[in-house]
Parts: sequence; C-alpha cells; structure tokens
Amino acid sequence: MFIRRSCCRFLLCLAVVHSALATCFAQSPQKDIEALKKQAPRVFLDCDYCDMDFIRTEITFVNYVRDRKDAQVHVLITTQPTGSGGTEYTLAFSGQQEFAGRDDMLKYASNKTDTSDEVRKGLANALKIGLIHYAGKTPIASRIAISFLDKTSPTAVEDKWKFWVFSVSVGGSFSGEQSQRYSSLRGSLSANRITPSLKIRSSYSASKYTDKFSFGDERIVSTSKSQNLSMLAVKSISNRWSAGCYFSASSSTYSNIKTSINPAPAIEFNWFPYSESTRRQLRFMYKPGFRAYRYREETIYDKTSENLWGQAFSATLELKEKWGFISNTFEAFHYFNDWHKNHLENYGQLSLRIFKGLSFNIYGSFSRIHDQLSLPKGGATLEEVLLRRRQLATSYSYYGSISFSYTFGSIYSNVVNPRFGNY
Repeated sequence: MFIRRSCCRFLLCLAVVHSALATCFAQSPQKDIEALKKQAPRVFLDCDYCDMDFIRTEITFVNYVRDRKDAQVHVLITTQPTGSGGTEYTLAFSGQQEFAGRDDMLKYASNKTDTSDEVRKGLANALKIGLIHYAGKTPIASRIAISFLDKTSPTAVEDKWKFWVFSVSVGGSFSGEQSQRYSSLRGSLSANRITPSLKIRSSYSASKYTDKFSFGDERIVSTSKSQNLSMLAVKSISNRWSAGCYFSASSSTYSNIKTSINPAPAIEFNWFPYSESTRRQLRFMYKPGFRAYRYREETIYDKTSENLWGQAFSATLELKEKWGFISNTFEAFHYFNDWHKNHLENYGQLSLRIFKGLSFNIYGSFSRIHDQLSLPKGGATLEEVLLRRRQLATSYSYYGSISFSYTFGSIYSNVVNPRFGNY
C-alpha cells in the first residue's frame, strides 16, 4: 500500500515538473526573442514617401524610432528619375552612437512599369541588405538567416527601343450646377532618352478651360487655351560640366501670345560631382538665347510682333542631410536691346529638424518683374480679371508658407495596426 502511494506521488510530481518545464521551454524562445529585440539596432528612416507600415511588417529585426537623435542608424532615402521613366532610390546609412563611423550607401532602381507593390518590395529588400550590416553587430544576429536567390548571369542589354521612352496622356474634368458649369480638357505627349552621356527630353501639352455662367437672361462663356512644346538635349562633358540646348514654343490666350519661339544654348557647372546629385547639388547655369514673339493683340508697347536676344543666369543649391532639406534657386534674365526689361526670381524651401520632435518648414518665392512685353494695349475686362483669363501688369509677385510640427511620446514605432484604414 505504501509503495503504491509512493509511486502515485512520484508520478504526480513528475507530471507537475514536466508541465512546468514544458511551459518554461515553450515561453523561453519568445522571451529570448523579446530580450534580443530590445538590443536590436534603433533605426530612424528618413523617407517621406515610403510605405512605413509595409517596411515595419517586412523588416522586424530592428527597432524603428520617431526621432533621429534616438537612433543608432539614420537612413536617408533620396530619389531621382531614371532614363526609362522609373526612379533611382539612394539609401544613405549613417551610423550614430555605438555605430558612429559605420556608414554605407546602396542604390535601388525601379522601372516605370513596376507596380507600387513591386517598388515597395524592392526598396524594402535594399533596406534589409543595408541594415544587416548593423544588425550583425548585435545579439539579434543569432536569429537572422540569410538566403541567396540564384539568378542567371547578367548579359548585355539589347534594347529594341534604343533607350527611348514615350508617354501619352489625355484627361479632363467637369462640374456644374444650375447656373454655372466648368470643364477642362488636357493632353500631353513626351519622348525621352536618357543615358549617362546624353540626355534628351521633349514634350508637348495642350489645355482648354471653359466657364459658363447664367445670370438672369444673360449667359457668359469664358475660355482659356494654351499649348506648349519644349525640347532639351544635354551632353555630359565631365563629372561637373554639362552643355546642351533648349528649345521651346508656346501659345497662350492668358499671356496674349499667339506664338513664342525660344531656342537657347546652355552650359552648366555643378560644384559637387553629379554622382552625389541625390544628396547635394550646387549648379550654375548660363543660357543666352533668341526669342521671337507674335502677339494676339497689340501690346502696351505698340507691338504685334518682335524678335529679341537675351541671356539668363541661374544658381541652384539642393542639400538633403540628416538635419533636414534645403533647396533654393536664383535666376536673373534680361534682354540685350533694353537692360531695363528684366526679371529676377528667387524661390526655395527649407525643412529643418530643430530638436527632438520639433520640425520647422518654410517655402517662399519672390520675383521682380520688368519684362511683361505681351500685355495687351486694350487691358482686361472685369470678367477676365475675376476669372484670371488675362495676365495683369505687376512689378513683383510673391508667395510664402510657414509651418511647425511637434511630436512627443514613445520613441518606438514598430507596431502596425491596419484596422479602419488610416482613421
């Protein structure tokens, strides 16, 4: 009897121990992963157009933080268009804190025909490759497996289109009510060819806007039309110098232009190598040219047509850094026959991270205008002024906007919850 009771107690104890050990070992891997995740690299992803929910779901071996100062790795993603109509993404990895001095750079190029899902998967894959460099230096590396997708060897590209990319677009819109109607029709064509040594862009666009009003027995119809043709050919001379030629032709009821033709050679110098163009540029351009105008109505200078020579100089600065983004362009133009006929333009934007969670954004433009040669002598009617169907005389124009944003709370942003969309 004693032996039987002892056996039962032993078996019961064994069952309890087995259950406890099973529970312990079942929870241990999860606890280990959570502990490792706490030591995973903290990453600040500096990308305004990235699908953050997708990236956080696909790349789980790092911790995402909301402020760059809390990060051990700052990833700045910049873009520029490719010759085929796609986008080249440059991923600049900057190590901070424990990873200071560990910097890297990767590139990913999408095709024009890629879907948004294909683009975000390609970008996420490039991001994974870059982040492995940092995750490999932390304990979470023991939970990471690397696989290789075996592909055929690259071969020379045989492009039947010779790198030409064509695009056609047609669209319109309409709205209305009992006493008012509005309609628009727009269309465009483009043909582009971009290689490292030669860049060719050409486009044509046309638009028509119509407003109709009924006021008692009176019916008012107002129409605005425009056409624009532009062509550009640029030859790469060196890593900082380029030379090319512009050509444009236009017609506009708003500007009183029946036809305007403007061929112009140009030369450009970039203070920084073009290979760094996604991060920083300081470009200086000089562009002399000829302009032939045919006006719809006689101008305030008693002209129905004129042929003029002029020159333009511009300087553009663009910087994309961890502290934010700045872009500014200054342009000066004048006609040779009368230096008083000129204009000066300056426009730019600044996005500045002041300190943790606080950002300052500003955009502005200002122009001094002394070359409105096409203003009609007859002026503009009240209807044309109110509907902005005629260009009005002015000596300046400006625009500006300022905004602040501040975010505080948890520094981590790993969690994704798609319920109810973005509400």
